[in-house]
Amino acid sequence: MELQELQTLWSQMSRELADQKKLTNDIIMKMTQEKYVNKFGKIAVYETIGAVICFAAALYVLFNFGKLEVWYLQLCGIFTLLFLIILPILTLRSLRRIKEINVVENSFVDTIVQFTKAKNQLLLLQRVGIYLSFLLMFTTLPVASKLLKNKDLFLETDIWYVYLPIMGIFLFFFTRWGYGCYKNITSSAESILSELE
Repeated sequence: MELQELQTLWSQMSRELADQKKLTNDIIMKMTQEKYVNKFGKIAVYETIGAVICFAAALYVLFNFGKLEVWYLQLCGIFTLLFLIILPILTLRSLRRIKEINVVENSFVDTIVQFTKAKNQLLLLQRVGIYLSFLLMFTTLPVASKLLKNKDLFLETDIWYVYLPIMGIFLFFFTRWGYGCYKNITSSAESILSELE
């Protein structure tokens, strides 16, 4: 074999090896993208179901808003409506934003910057939602009582002593569990992204 033939064969093998390496990297990036998106798939389904329930409850309150005759019940109804409409929309939008980060087309640094920003916004929104849900507990009870039983809870003080502690304890553990799920999912997604480095 001549030197010229060896050089040609060597360069051809180098090109094939480079092409194979590029193909392997593309496959790894696509698999990483899929694993990353799947991390948020389950929670997105739960949030979508929750949003549908919130919108249905908001429609019920909106169509029966006329039954809230007193100003303080109307104020509670307005807060309840705003919470049931705005928070699910913001949550779904934040989840969509974090899921749409393109690992394949972005550089590692851009991906991490986008992910960190989206993660911080999502977790901040969850914390704000937790605090607002405790306020919602105080506004939803009178609205639900008026719309479902035609009773003004502000005039019946003994009910507050029973329902608020029970709901407060339930809400404390439920929101803590939910926030923990969000932290675990975002940490898991972050570890998937850090493997690309």
